[in-house]
Amino acid sequence: MVAIAVLISVFGDFSSYETFASAAKEPKKSYYIIGTLDTTQGMQYDPRVDANHFTFFAKDKAGSKNKVIFNGEKPRDIEKSEQIVMMGYMDGDTFHCSKIQMKCPSKYKKDQIAVGNQG
Repeated sequence: MVAIAVLISVFGDFSSYETFASAAKEPKKSYYIIGTLDTTQGMQYDPRVDANHFTFFAKDKAGSKNKVIFNGEKPRDIEKSEQIVMMGYMDGDTFHCSKIQMKCPSKYKKDQIAVGNQG
């Protein structure tokens, strides 16, 4: 129950998850998208250049793949996450993400939440 309360307080209303395609219909409007990390595509993160810029690709629940730019540091163990909840908006064919919540594979690990900078 505590985990649910934390998620609601961080992410707000979970009543409507969108896909990349549906979020693209209203650019710049914030949406929650559930997806998985696309491990066939590369990730870009170099904290020496910009510690608050992490780029990766994700696949949404409809199977669409999109580039995601997270305005924060790369979440630890994102490669091991089973599912990612991303909050952000579409701009062209890129999803700009300000919050990420990762579902961890082990029942012994707590879900991790990463909050990026507003940008």
